[in-house]
Amino acid sequence: MKPKDLRQKGAAELQEELLKLRREQFNLRMAQATGQTAKSDQAGKVRRNIARVKTVMGEQARAAANGSAK
Repeated sequence: MKPKDLRQKGAAELQEELLKLRREQFNLRMAQATGQTAKSDQAGKVRRNIARVKTVMGEQARAAANGSAK
């Protein structure tokens, strides 16, 4: 998932993507707790993707705030 692709999405799509990633993160944690993890590196990738989505959401919020402040 690239930030360039995320910037093209709207706020609702980003919120949906964030929810999907959080669910995936939860499922990975539960699998790890029960000893069923097949891909141990996935947790880190999901965490970074969540950070990317939140960063883009913040950028869009700041851009909207600056646009309305003028």
